[in-house]
Amino acid sequence: MRIRRKLLLVLAASLAAAGLVVPTIRPAYAASLTEVTNFGDNPGGMRMHIYVPDSRPARPATVVAMHGCGGSGPGFYSGSEFASLADRYGFIVIYPTATQQAGFGNCFDVWSDAAKRRGGGSDPVSIISMVRYAQQQYGADPDRVYATGSSSGGMMTNHMLALYPDVFKAGAAFMGVPFNCFANAADYPPGTSQCTGGTMNRTPQQWGDAVRQAYPGYSGPRPRVQLWHGTSDTLVPYSLLQETIEQWTNVFGLSQTPTSSDTPQTNWNRRRYADANGTVQVEAYSIQGAGHTLPASGMAAAAIQFFGLTSAPSPTTTPSPTTSPSPTTSPSPTGPPGTPACRVSVDLNAWNTGLTENITITNTGASAVNGWSLGFTLPGGQTITSGWNATYSPSSGQVTARNLAYNAAIPGNGSTTIGFQATHTGNTAKPSSFTLNGAACAVS
Repeated sequence: MRIRRKLLLVLAASLAAAGLVVPTIRPAYAASLTEVTNFGDNPGGMRMHIYVPDSRPARPATVVAMHGCGGSGPGFYSGSEFASLADRYGFIVIYPTATQQAGFGNCFDVWSDAAKRRGGGSDPVSIISMVRYAQQQYGADPDRVYATGSSSGGMMTNHMLALYPDVFKAGAAFMGVPFNCFANAADYPPGTSQCTGGTMNRTPQQWGDAVRQAYPGYSGPRPRVQLWHGTSDTLVPYSLLQETIEQWTNVFGLSQTPTSSDTPQTNWNRRRYADANGTVQVEAYSIQGAGHTLPASGMAAAAIQFFGLTSAPSPTTTPSPTTSPSPTTSPSPTGPPGTPACRVSVDLNAWNTGLTENITITNTGASAVNGWSLGFTLPGGQTITSGWNATYSPSSGQVTARNLAYNAAIPGNGSTTIGFQATHTGNTAKPSSFTLNGAACAVS
């Protein structure tokens, strides 16, 4: 192999010296998040980041990991456990960034007519282009492609499984909704949506028909589905978990009664729906007391296990000792925290007596912030009812948002996005100032 490689390199050098065109050699692999600016057809105008671990099999699996509204691919990379799991098990992770502006901003398009048709355009076609890119550039296995995501990304997970059952082997949707739940763009923002208004109720047959109509005539195998939802989620109501279960069990021709149920961890209630061969095709987790805050610690690992990717790979390259995977545990703040340089931006969406805020915290310093708390004052009359990507206490007045296990570290020049839903009595103003670990942040 070494002799052959040397001969190829000599030949390439000779062609270059002769002024001939040399085909692009497969790029060198490095365990870092890399942006790809030209990955193919991109009708959704999306950005693509990819994480390729140093140690992986010759034909690695691909996981498409999608952020929530107001987030980004790099934000989901730093705020979830998928990259560290990729280091451990040798799969590639694609982190798309949505650019559609629908209420919250940076939401995946699950509402337009184009997005609901296979090959119709918008974000789904862009995501498929990213998957093809990974297969062409890194030799990724086309038979081991998986989708996962949180909130808007969870919605797109169900969306991609419905539109492209021949591409995806399985999916894990956190806080998502059934495919074709949103009527159009006007129905999308969860605060005013019929889909997420808490009264959405269709029959299993209606939900199943929506999936079957997404790819008419398809008779091949369907991707297995794992679903996660917090019982106290009010932004994307917990009742939609049952609607999504009904959709996928109908698609698989399964009973609405689970074949088994258990509690694999404290507050994790799991229902499984297996076929006649005993294969679990649909798996649903109800997280007791959780709001719009998933995935929390350990949940990404459960998703990767459901995909069947928890066997360590035979390495094809030597892992870099300088690789620093995403944290999987919550470290204590590096203390004293000093005065971190920070910037905060807020995207607020208000309606009637409710509002949502997505807060992006940017560490503008060179050193990582390990363990953080964000302090701010809610305007009078506002009360937090649920939140995501942080814990909030108290629910009104002087509020402190603290990191969860999976987003405790904000790297130098990196950012993380958190958010909450609140009620209001007429005052829909944003907080005017923020502190990160006690240090004042610039507000943009």
